[in-house]
Amino acid sequence: MSTATPTPKFNSKSPTIRRILREAHELTTTPSADYHAEPLETDLFEWHFTLRGPPSSPFEQGIYHGRIVLPPSYPLRPPSFRFLTPSGRFETNREICLSISGHHEETWQPAWGIRTALVALRTFMETDVKGQLGGMEAAEGVRRRMAGESTAWRCGVCGGGKSNGEILGECEERVKELGGDAGKAEEVVVPEELKMGWRDEMEAKGGKGKGEDEKGGGDGESESAALAEGFVQTTPMLSASASSGSAQQLQQRAVGGGSAAPQPTRTVPSPSPLPVAAGPPLQQIQRRAADEDAVWLDRLIVAVALLLGAVIAKVMFA
Repeated sequence: MSTATPTPKFNSKSPTIRRILREAHELTTTPSADYHAEPLETDLFEWHFTLRGPPSSPFEQGIYHGRIVLPPSYPLRPPSFRFLTPSGRFETNREICLSISGHHEETWQPAWGIRTALVALRTFMETDVKGQLGGMEAAEGVRRRMAGESTAWRCGVCGGGKSNGEILGECEERVKELGGDAGKAEEVVVPEELKMGWRDEMEAKGGKGKGEDEKGGGDGESESAALAEGFVQTTPMLSASASSGSAQQLQQRAVGGGSAAPQPTRTVPSPSPLPVAAGPPLQQIQRRAADEDAVWLDRLIVAVALLLGAVIAKVMFA
């Protein structure tokens, strides 16, 4: 007896969640015949993609599958990719990062999205390995053979058991239903500054810069945590009095259409301090009370002694 998959709960008011849902909707409503990506039903931060190899290359007959992992602070930080299908170009299950500086992923532009990253990844397949760590040197015949085998590859996590070829085949059908050119209605241009590399290489090259970032990274960490919770403070917080004053100034400028005349500030006289009655210090009062108690105790002892002496004398002379 099969059990139903629990529906994941998420904060729909979070800007990160709204951004992810918007990108998923955009990729569904404007599909491409060359790539497909969607989040898992159980985790919005893990996507799976299916990508057609670039044309005029040993990969042109291939269809490759992989994972996309979005950081909690997305889109402030870039997604990472892992190829799951053997290609002869990338090591399988090796994390790939996007960057515009070669080793600082913090410079990723939030305006970019998963579609832009997929197109960049497809273009990156054509680049020369050049001894790059994680890149695979393989003969053209081997890559073409792997490309032919990749269409029948199936992911055990997503796609309902469909092969890579079946997934992109459905995308082609949707593109035809939407007019044939829907997937090419808006060609994605990969920014020239967008580069790709391996995460371990980036961290090794940017070790020094990373350390410097971590020294002053307290605000960045709090910002990322705040964004993951659904809110990020982008301006310095003002005190209540300062914020109210700024709001009044903005309101005056909006009404007057220019610089408002300064309003005189009413001076409220502060009340005169109440006279404080002078009195003996507390220590003197306590000392005086102790002295009075000692005097009464001495008198009581003398009275008891006299009374006791009188009783003894009466008994002796009786």
